Amino acid sequence: MSERQFDVVILGAGPAGEVCAGRLGESGLSVAIVEPHLIGGECSFYACMPSKALLRPGELLAEVRRIPGVAEAVTGELDAAAVLERRDEIIHNLDDKHMEPWLTDRGVTLVRGAGRFDGERRVVVGDETLVATRAVVVATGSGPLMPPIDGLSEAKPWTNREATTAKQVPERLTILGGGVVGVEMAQAWRSLGSQITLIEAADRLLAREEPFASDDVEQALRERGVDVRIGCKATAVRSEGGEVVVELDSGDSVPGDELLVAVGRRPNTTELGVETIGLEPGKPIEVDDWMRAPGSDWLYAIGDVNGRALLTHMGKYQARIAADRILGPGGPCLILDGARAPRVTFTDPQVAAVGYTLAAAQEAGLDAKAVDVSTQASAGASFYGRDDTRGTSRLVVDEGAGLLIGATFTGPEVSEWLQAATIAVVGKVPLEMLAHAVPAFPTRSEVWLYLMEALGLSGPCQRET
Repeated sequence: MSERQFDVVILGAGPAGEVCAGRLGESGLSVAIVEPHLIGGECSFYACMPSKALLRPGELLAEVRRIPGVAEAVTGELDAAAVLERRDEIIHNLDDKHMEPWLTDRGVTLVRGAGRFDGERRVVVGDETLVATRAVVVATGSGPLMPPIDGLSEAKPWTNREATTAKQVPERLTILGGGVVGVEMAQAWRSLGSQITLIEAADRLLAREEPFASDDVEQALRERGVDVRIGCKATAVRSEGGEVVVELDSGDSVPGDELLVAVGRRPNTTELGVETIGLEPGKPIEVDDWMRAPGSDWLYAIGDVNGRALLTHMGKYQARIAADRILGPGGPCLILDGARAPRVTFTDPQVAAVGYTLAAAQEAGLDAKAVDVSTQASAGASFYGRDDTRGTSRLVVDEGAGLLIGATFTGPEVSEWLQAATIAVVGKVPLEMLAHAVPAFPTRSEVWLYLMEALGLSGPCQRET
């Protein structure tokens, strides 16, 4: 078995691995990145990009139908074949050759194959061993979690991969799980003509977000004809006569042509040989704020595999942190807590949130207060559908500190609002200063003015009492 030596070896060429490799390569280090499947990973080919390609046409059609004068010009339904063809263009028909130059231009060596640890700083790929003199970075992401339901594996259910790359629209699609993947895929495939049954064991959808966000998304799905089953658990699954039947604890059964399981993710550490470096296969790799495994000066884990925040942008953020640490100790660094990172659910209405929910802030013992206004409560909002379009905007503040600690927006196309709230939360902008951030008229950003008024900050100057 041959050996090659590099400064850094990175396992996984998804977004986190790519960013880390590029940053290190541009700084002059010798870097090998190991990838058994596609450069760009889950996000580029099976998650973020194809799911949004499937959602966007229906979102546009719904918005057009809200506008008098435009609605009358639109007839018929979506062209499903054209939508799927455009989806395939966006994911380059699952071909990653166009991704290679980005790595090679930065001096990164691509090693195609499955990598496994063979002791400290050693990674085996096929018939060669890659030896890292500085660090090994694990960026292998996560895979779908399959619950122990009788008959489930035999039914050959869809995961997110099949749900985002299917070539035909299923006549009936059953979805287990009402998290982000579940609700997004429910809306996407419903907009293309599928009959959808969405089954969630908890008492609401999107259980980690504000309750009003759950209510808004559930009502919107129901209005589109999705059969939403809340507080139901699947007890068994069986395949018979060309269909997949899900048995529920209520005694009901749900037949379908395809079954999507979207109940969570697990870290991809089972086949990595982590037992050779003292870690437990199948578990997340715990890291400190520098993304380094405790007790190690060479092992880093970034992205989904460390379990901190299963979000592409947070994986890329962690990649920059890890790369900077590998390049050498620098000055103080603010590390964003992954659990309160910015996040978007691309349904219609969209859900965009950052920081604490009210309940999470109260559980953390903060002096928390929330104010709500209608997302449509501005002149600018009248251009986005009708005035009664569903949506709520909430700020969560720490009254004692006078700071914004969380924000949630629901409504059409609110995802682009999120960066302003993220800057305010991360930058710890005093609420009194936010009252001077004047939104332009007539934009939907005027919602910030009404939120400030709801907080009692209606005037830019404090009056004597």
